[in-house]
This record gives sequence, C-alpha cells and structure tokens, in this order.
Amino acid sequence: MVKKTARASHGTPAVVALEKAGVPHTLHPYEHDPSSDLSYGMEAAEAIGVDAPQVFKTLLADIDGKLVVGVVPVDRKLDLKALARAAGGKKAAMAEPAAAERATGYVVGGISPLGQKTRHLTVLDESAEAYDVVYVSGGRRGLDIGLAPSDLLTLTAGKTAPIARD
Repeated sequence: MVKKTARASHGTPAVVALEKAGVPHTLHPYEHDPSSDLSYGMEAAEAIGVDAPQVFKTLLADIDGKLVVGVVPVDRKLDLKALARAAGGKKAAMAEPAAAERATGYVVGGISPLGQKTRHLTVLDESAEAYDVVYVSGGRRGLDIGLAPSDLLTLTAGKTAPIARD
C-alpha cells in the first residue's frame, strides 16, 4: 500500500485547477468533526480562524431544469429568487444532494465551485467584492482554499449578484 504524502492529500480537482491556472491561493486544511453541531461552512470558518462572512459555501440550485451554482457567505442563506434572476431564469429550487454530488464530483459539505466535473453557471454573492481574499471549499470536507474573488470568478467564468439573504 502506498502512503499518500501531505501534498497528495490536497490534490483535489479544485486544487489541481488552481495550480494548473497558476492562480495564487492558500490551502487551509483542518480536522472535520462529523459530530459538530455547526454547519460545514461555520465549522470551516471557526477551524481556520476567519470571520464567517468571508467564508463562502457552494450550493447548487435547479433553475428551470438547469443546475446553477450559488456561492454565498456561510452565515447567510441562498436567495433562490435572486439566483434565478441572476441566471436569467424563473423557477428555482435547491438541487437534490445526490444530483449536486453527481454534477460536481464532490460530496455535500465539500463541494467546491472550482474543478467541478461539469461546468455550471456560477454566481458569487456580491459581498465577496468587499474582501481581498475569500475562502471556499477545497473539494473535500476539512479543506478550504483562500483566493481573490476576481480569480474565483475568472476560473468559474462566474459573475456577481446579490444572491444572499439573512
């Protein structure tokens, strides 16, 4: 049995995409606690020592039969109507977790907006523009990536819009 090196353990498709594109980023691994009462995103914010509004979760919604990625701060909720407007659609509902996992290649709680199996329209909440660095899932539970919001938008061919609500 071959032992994985620490570097290899971070080789998720998200990290590979960043390295291939030469985008500056930081990796923030932490020990995921399955017994935690915190959401995945709030657990990440606490574990890496970053304020929750600067840590973003990746959610998938079905808009008029098409999957769309919404990226919002972990302390807020995705506004489905606002996401539908931003995507040029009418009817939106959260994607089933199994559909999100199949479409992205990641597991719920570790879905990254980067390196997804299939590229989807990606909308980043406009609050990200207030930060030089935002943190998103690195493609597995227990790994976050810090990068500039502009680089996130470039790599996902995404756009910003007001898609978060309290």
